[in-house]
Amino acid sequence: MKQIEGGITAARGFSAAGVEAEIKYKNRKDMALVFSSEPCIAAGTFTSNVVKAAPVLWDKRLVENSEFVQAVVVNTGIANACTGRQGLDYCRTEAESVGRLLNLPADAVLVASTGVIGNQLPIDRITAGIEKLAVAMSDTPEAGTDAAKAIMTTDTVHKQIAVETVIGGRTVTLGGMCKGSGMIHPNMCTMLCFITTDVKISKQMLTKAVKADVTDSFNMISVDGDTSTNDTFVVMANGLAGNEEISAEGSDFDAFCEALHFITTYLARKMAGDGEGATALFECRVINADTKENARTLAKAVICSSLTKAAIFGHDANFGRILCALGYSGVQFDPENVDLYFCSKSGKMHIFGAGVACDYSEEEATRLLSDSEVTVLADMHMGNEEATAWGCDLSYEYGKINADYRS
Repeated sequence: MKQIEGGITAARGFSAAGVEAEIKYKNRKDMALVFSSEPCIAAGTFTSNVVKAAPVLWDKRLVENSEFVQAVVVNTGIANACTGRQGLDYCRTEAESVGRLLNLPADAVLVASTGVIGNQLPIDRITAGIEKLAVAMSDTPEAGTDAAKAIMTTDTVHKQIAVETVIGGRTVTLGGMCKGSGMIHPNMCTMLCFITTDVKISKQMLTKAVKADVTDSFNMISVDGDTSTNDTFVVMANGLAGNEEISAEGSDFDAFCEALHFITTYLARKMAGDGEGATALFECRVINADTKENARTLAKAVICSSLTKAAIFGHDANFGRILCALGYSGVQFDPENVDLYFCSKSGKMHIFGAGVACDYSEEEATRLLSDSEVTVLADMHMGNEEATAWGCDLSYEYGKINADYRS
């Protein structure tokens, strides 16, 4: 497996576009389209929030019941959430508009939105944007980048990646893009993520791969503890790589899952590090836990702790906040048998062990914690399981961004 240039258009048969439609923003791309020249099987996961946006309801039905999907249209600025029957009707209007231009049935068109909750979509601008997208569509890496930029809201950078691997003697490509910066929390995080691939795989096995993958990728990130109404993660596979169909577990399925997890982990880290107002990616790696689930729980408790996040922002080696978060996670452990370390590109520092603080330099700890990526390593000395969670520091800027988000 190797990382290659590009994103959502890297796999055979996929085109994309990003255009300005002025849904909320001006002078920036705010609508995207992804299209496959061939019908795709699809698998996905969606928000666990009881309050689900209209596009989530639309896409969930299509992913579960449609014979195939072939396109996805995305807008930013307005979430089309808490919009009642009209919101669902607008999803159909969008899908029918794409279908008319690309000669597809409406039930082959996924719809996604992100932005302010409670506002109705300006459907005239949406449909006009779809017409622009159909004209602009291309299979170039630049078109994929345009699409990745067009789905951003408070994101400061676009997020995309592509990889190649060999399955059944054929080169298979996966490409992905995502957005996510605020209202992000595990158990689906707030995000839109779309992955395209030319692999030939059964719907059953694609679904199995996707649902297993999110447990240790997108469900292990948090920015602010808020689970969105619009979370959508969809993988589309058109089979153009020509490999023998993956219809059961085995080496081919394992190779696909490895490539998929490389992409999702990369994108998850990018979202966590680009959290609203963030100055650092904050990672917690728990090792030697008694169970995998306990390792996940412990890691997520640390990166979700507001006090710990604030300490990371202040470059303060306040390990007591980390121990506190581990302690209220619900996992039982012996605090005197835990070792804590800070790690970054500047080095690794043992800060707590045998129930007491280690003899470390506060100045050196501050230097280490000033790097753009900081890891807390927690060795539980209970077993052989491990897990990693990703978040970000909590800065003054986070409050500013979310105090006037609607303005």
